[in-house]
Amino acid sequence: MREPLRVLIADDELLARKRLARLLAALPDVSVCGEAVDGDSVLAAVRAGGVDVVLLDIHMPGLSGLDAMALLPEGGPHVIFCTAHAEHAVNAFEHGAVDYVLKPVEAARLQKALERARARQPVAAAAAKVKNTAIPPPPSGGNGHAFARLPIPTRQGLVLVSPDAISHASLEDELVTVFTTQGDFLTDFTLNELADKLPAEHFHRVHRRALLNLSHVTRLEPLETGGYLARTARGHSVEVSRQSARELRRMLGLRKGAEDEG
Repeated sequence: MREPLRVLIADDELLARKRLARLLAALPDVSVCGEAVDGDSVLAAVRAGGVDVVLLDIHMPGLSGLDAMALLPEGGPHVIFCTAHAEHAVNAFEHGAVDYVLKPVEAARLQKALERARARQPVAAAAAKVKNTAIPPPPSGGNGHAFARLPIPTRQGLVLVSPDAISHASLEDELVTVFTTQGDFLTDFTLNELADKLPAEHFHRVHRRALLNLSHVTRLEPLETGGYLARTARGHSVEVSRQSARELRRMLGLRKGAEDEG
């Protein structure tokens, strides 16, 4: 039998909290560990311990749901946003939300979101240990350009990958996938965290959903938007935004296009 997920309900509207509590009561392997009406009470409940998942509203008095999420401790509970405001979804996922459920919340949709949170439980502890771990310097006597290996937390444990082997990382739905010559790995790292850990001379944030290792790029195909479609040696395609395309042209010493003027 599975351990129950301990869920904190955070919403300033009483009816919304009652609805979530009723839906959770009907789900297996789930227990409500408390309720919060604002961001400060969310943080207090999390600090007290015993919370695996927070069902978090966006608009609340004082701290918003996004503000409260940013203040959660490393290795803290997973966050599922339950809100009527669809426009914050991309921002929420980029900051590590497990799911984004629109109100009125339905039982099947909530259960799916909680299963996503449960699936990420096995890697939470490992992710917390390595989130703030800088890449150590390469050992002396190496070939001069090899980097130390980056620990990537996955459901199968920590995978140690040389940054040289990483072609790109992309955000799809709520998870980041790291693409390497050893295979592709889902991770709890955000793109911002990966960018901080990888050598800046090779890795560039070419899109809000993509981080790219230029040494793996074999071709840049122009897009009508003014950006590029970068093709990697393994045959993957990575979209490069118009702004990032301008930066790449400057880096590569290419002449300006019409889209660079003005």
